[in-house]
Amino acid sequence: QVQLVESGGGLVQYGGSLRLSCAVSGTIFNINDMGWYRQAPGKQREMVATITSSGSTNYADSVKRRFTLSRDNAKNTLYLQMNNLKPEDTAVYVCHVLKYRSGSYRVEYSYWGKGTQVTVSS
Repeated sequence: QVQLVESGGGLVQYGGSLRLSCAVSGTIFNINDMGWYRQAPGKQREMVATITSSGSTNYADSVKRRFTLSRDNAKNTLYLQMNNLKPEDTAVYVCHVLKYRSGSYRVEYSYWGKGTQVTVSS
């Protein structure tokens, strides 16, 4: 069974930093896309940042120049370095992994973690 375990969340002050980690284990290989999504109270879930197997990244406009996404393919681990945090970054951050069928964009696997809470005080 595939398992995604997020860690690194917590309470920080305005302008502080956190580093989130997502460790993927189980019978899954050659993950294509990995990313972080977040959901705050009263808001819909939004994409924070995604990264392909080749290292191409995409960030939400609200986190550009503040967050940095990276992955360690050998360890099947995803990281999100979050700097200059703002109260509006407060949310549950959820890790996601996506695997396409070889040679296509048809989804083979899609898994979500349970999430880790990030709270930024003013």
